[in-house]
Amino acid sequence: MGYRLVPLRSGRDLLAPPPRRLRDRRGRGLRGPLMPSSMPGHRTRADLFDAAAVEAFAEIDSRWHTHLTGLDVAVDDIPRMLPRGDGPVEWPDEVTADGQVPLARLIPAGIDVAGRPTRAQIILFRRPLELRAHDAEELPEILREVLIEQVATYLGVDEETVEDGPDED
Repeated sequence: MGYRLVPLRSGRDLLAPPPRRLRDRRGRGLRGPLMPSSMPGHRTRADLFDAAAVEAFAEIDSRWHTHLTGLDVAVDDIPRMLPRGDGPVEWPDEVTADGQVPLARLIPAGIDVAGRPTRAQIILFRRPLELRAHDAEELPEILREVLIEQVATYLGVDEETVEDGPDED
């Protein structure tokens, strides 16, 4: 009487890594992410800020689209420029600030160090803007005001003109 050897699992299963244990061993907490990245609750504060910035700029862009084709909007966490000293600061027109803290900056179009042309860019500083909003409903209002001021500087018009839209000739 002969014995026949049969693998307990298929070859693919034998080569696969061992399965992860999903239980809470030794009280160390959960082993995986609390919420999958595909769920809406997984969005970070930076993701929520980006969405609010896009929404605020879309309203302005819908009126001024033909004039804003050469303009980009970017988000940076913190400003890389801070004033020196404790005295009052005179920021240039390209910078929107709250006292000594810059909230946004307009970088005009130009030529980079490699000789390539660059587009004009509005940079929103996320952390200072978030700190000025007391709740989630106030952040879009602040973003809208800052973007209107920056677009007005870019176009060389006043802020009321940006809010009203371009004159139809």
